[in-house]
Amino acid sequence: MDDLSPRLQKLNSKPLADGKYVLYWMQQSQRAEENPALEYAVRRANKLDLPVVVVFGLAPKYPEANLRHYMFMLQGLREVRRRLSQRKILFVVQHGEPPETALRLGRFASSIVCDCGYLRHQRRWREQVAKEAACLAEQVECDAIVPMDAASTKLETSARAFRPKVMRFYPIYLDDLNPARSVRNSMDLQVESLDLDDEEAVLGPLDLDCSVKPVPLFTGGTSTAKRRLADFLRTRLAGYAEHRNQPQTDYVSHMSPYLHFGQIAPMYVARKIQGSGAGSSIDRDSYLDELIVQRELSVNFVCFNKDYDKFSSLPEWARATLAKHKSDRRPKVYNKIQLENAQTHDPYWNAAMNEMKITGYMHNHMRMYWGKQILAWSKTPEVAYKTALELNNKYFLDGRDPSSYANIGWIFGLHDRPWPEREIFGSVRSMTIGGLMRKTDPEAYVDKVERLTT
Repeated sequence: MDDLSPRLQKLNSKPLADGKYVLYWMQQSQRAEENPALEYAVRRANKLDLPVVVVFGLAPKYPEANLRHYMFMLQGLREVRRRLSQRKILFVVQHGEPPETALRLGRFASSIVCDCGYLRHQRRWREQVAKEAACLAEQVECDAIVPMDAASTKLETSARAFRPKVMRFYPIYLDDLNPARSVRNSMDLQVESLDLDDEEAVLGPLDLDCSVKPVPLFTGGTSTAKRRLADFLRTRLAGYAEHRNQPQTDYVSHMSPYLHFGQIAPMYVARKIQGSGAGSSIDRDSYLDELIVQRELSVNFVCFNKDYDKFSSLPEWARATLAKHKSDRRPKVYNKIQLENAQTHDPYWNAAMNEMKITGYMHNHMRMYWGKQILAWSKTPEVAYKTALELNNKYFLDGRDPSSYANIGWIFGLHDRPWPEREIFGSVRSMTIGGLMRKTDPEAYVDKVERLTT
């Protein structure tokens, strides 16, 4: 899609300034290809006969981030630097709150272009830049295939309601974005930047929880994401619809960490799936439903529900039925420390918790089972919600994402419907160990996790 106007939003009404460059403030979409914000910045700079500078603000304490998250991100940023240098575009990484970093370099910019973030603090950052910058500030949608307001302008209650809205629009946003050549070289500009190869200099000054270690299963970066996707298309897309809910298998693409950090474009993934000759149309449609409908329903949720990270974000019927059964006797009660240390009576749940802690990933079917058992084993639904969200955001590489908040919400009834009433859960959908054993092979899953974690 060479016409970027449907993805473009002016954040203020200030004029272009007499600047030295056009600044692209990269934050959410950490990639140097298939990046609409980058390409828009290059095209604007070319019209003004100016170079482009790309800046990334390395937050000293990003909400709930730890060494695991920062290391994966740093690996991706190194590739961004390399790819941008090939296009003669300077990449500047500085310590500091991201909006302050953008405003610092924005003092010398003709205009500021940014990508799109949906969480509360990300939107606040962009509002600050728009208000305090002396020049025009514009935002380009890069992280959703269909721009948020194009699909829906209200809070959607279910995938069933949202699906026809987003699927009607998504084909027109899938065109490959042709990279524009930057007519002016910015590599010689003298701007202070961190040496991304000096790990201690980059990460040392940050206030990080270093107890959550980087994981060998995942390496950050666009090229790694594309290789993983190619392997999935070649070996596991065929059969995806049938096996995707079988945690003992590996019919997954592992795209979620790369999508979370913006290291791969969802548009690119969708085109590759859609154009693949592998698998059946059912396999491809099943994957696209997860990528487009479910993922962008999560974006809708965090954008239109101000309490997206709180128990109060749940549907009224879910909160009411959980309150009704709040005093029901729990079969077991575990505290957060016991859960975090995988010290429960359930070997399948323990395996899932260990998979999360050690690999930064958990098979999606086990994520659902994992969360439902936390609800069953906690003193109250409110405690369960808080525990599940904190563990999710601490250990998953793709934690702290719109999908994280929607997925945790789903455990408690979000985007779902009432089911037959039962103890503890009320009308919220339950998942039991008996169901897990009937529908999957949990013993084989335990074996798989042991191989991954030893």
